[in-house]
Amino acid sequence: MSTAKSTKQQYEAIKQDLMKNVGVSNAMNTPRITKVVVNVGIGRIIKDSDRVQEVFDAIRDITGQLPVKTLAKKSIAGFKIREGQAVGIKVTLRGQRMWDFLTRLVGGALPRVRDFQGIPLRSVDNEGNLNIGIKEHTVFPEIIAEKVRTIFSLQVTISCDASDRDDAIKMYRALGFPLHKEESKK
Repeated sequence: MSTAKSTKQQYEAIKQDLMKNVGVSNAMNTPRITKVVVNVGIGRIIKDSDRVQEVFDAIRDITGQLPVKTLAKKSIAGFKIREGQAVGIKVTLRGQRMWDFLTRLVGGALPRVRDFQGIPLRSVDNEGNLNIGIKEHTVFPEIIAEKVRTIFSLQVTISCDASDRDDAIKMYRALGFPLHKEESKK
């Protein structure tokens, strides 16, 4: 049994401090994470069913949940996409699987990213949702690098119910997300 706290245990531990920092008196008004969406675009490899299946299996291994294929809503001739064609793979995580994934993301995957300098604050939108792009899926400990034939990138969107962006940033920092100290001037 490991002594490291899971992200859910961290959230429960910081809830009282977060209430003070955000300025709410009711515990139900504190910001909390509602869902996590993991998304992969498969437009480049759509013709190779073996590679698509490898991506599908890798996302299932990373998240611990069966992914679904997302379909194109309309045809675009320039991209050789037809309406109804599979163009992506996604998983929506809630509950315990969400917390387990976040623990592995913050504690295992992000520290393994090459030249990782932290998550820029511009990744948090005005509603408090955090978007993280990961260039190589091999940073997740569930993936065995020797068996990988197709390296792909993925997007992780963490949705929260914070009242504003600043409250969400306080929550992410308290949960151990490696956010930059200040807004970059780009």
